[in-house]
Amino acid sequence: MDLVTALARARTPEKPGPDTPAGSAVRPWPGPALPLSEAGPGQLDLGRLLSLSLAASDGAGRLRPTPSAGALHPVDARLVVGADCPLPPGRYGYDPLSHRVHRLGAAPDDTPPGATVELSATAQRTIAHYGHRAWPLILLDTGHAAAALTLAARSLGVPPTALDLDGRAEDPLAAVHFAPPETAQPAVGAPTPSDLLTRRSAGPPLRGTPPQEALRAVLAAAEANAGDLGWCAAVGEPQPALVASAPDGTLRRLAAGEARPTLAAWAAGQAWIAEAGAVLLGYGCPTDADAPQIRRAHLRAGFAVHMAHVTAGRHGLAGRPVGAWQQADLGAALGAAPGRDWIVHGLALGTTHSEEGTS
Repeated sequence: MDLVTALARARTPEKPGPDTPAGSAVRPWPGPALPLSEAGPGQLDLGRLLSLSLAASDGAGRLRPTPSAGALHPVDARLVVGADCPLPPGRYGYDPLSHRVHRLGAAPDDTPPGATVELSATAQRTIAHYGHRAWPLILLDTGHAAAALTLAARSLGVPPTALDLDGRAEDPLAAVHFAPPETAQPAVGAPTPSDLLTRRSAGPPLRGTPPQEALRAVLAAAEANAGDLGWCAAVGEPQPALVASAPDGTLRRLAAGEARPTLAAWAAGQAWIAEAGAVLLGYGCPTDADAPQIRRAHLRAGFAVHMAHVTAGRHGLAGRPVGAWQQADLGAALGAAPGRDWIVHGLALGTTHSEEGTS
């Protein structure tokens, strides 16, 4: 798969064709399904970690702690398990619908204690609906899954010791390692399990301009995990503008005027975005980016928007990630050189939202 060509085509106004079969919602891992046993003293609690991050709460597999474009969930998880885990050392495939694992083989000799979660993708699940627009969405979904794992670990007091979102590999696309806990005390400010399990992508419309304090916190959460991306937000009433974080912690205006209708047109014509209270935007990934840079930018964007989404919820805001962007050259729209600052991901925000379509 030529990722450079795929992204260039995804950025055009070309519309996807009719839906095709998505296939199984879970990769058909070989061998018997094994339960995730309860962790003992000093062991990494893999069962709880996965239940707070990747496990489905409905039989169809749509409702999970991590969002996905179209609720199609193309991301698959393999576990490389070392010592001090409830499972014997080895490699395992994870089934998020049954919350069980399938042993795939022995772990490498140099596997450290704890476990590494490797994230790959079954692309057909997303291609089935989004066609040529699928690959940016798949990468964003993978970044979201890595963030969900990271936040779950923080809530359990076992923050990850290694996070690989560098985009160099096609498989796995990302990986997160967790060491056995020395103490299992959540850090101050860590999300609670309830924060993670109640996170939902709110149904549109999302209306109401967020308070400046909440918007600053959401921007800061994205920027703290940004990689090479820039971040700003389009806000509505009372003074429509494009704003970004200032060095002193306030918001500075990048451009005056109403940007949300243009964003709605760029976001696959989703008209409701024109009425959103605010739209967080991550941008970068220039036209001449190679495949590793494309992967890195989209993985980081998904990771950062997930962090921002959870932060928004803790400030009483409703949020909905927005991943499909066509002809969205934000830099050129602001008068800079074209082809340098494309919108990669977004998060629509509001103080109110519809209960319909929440996922």
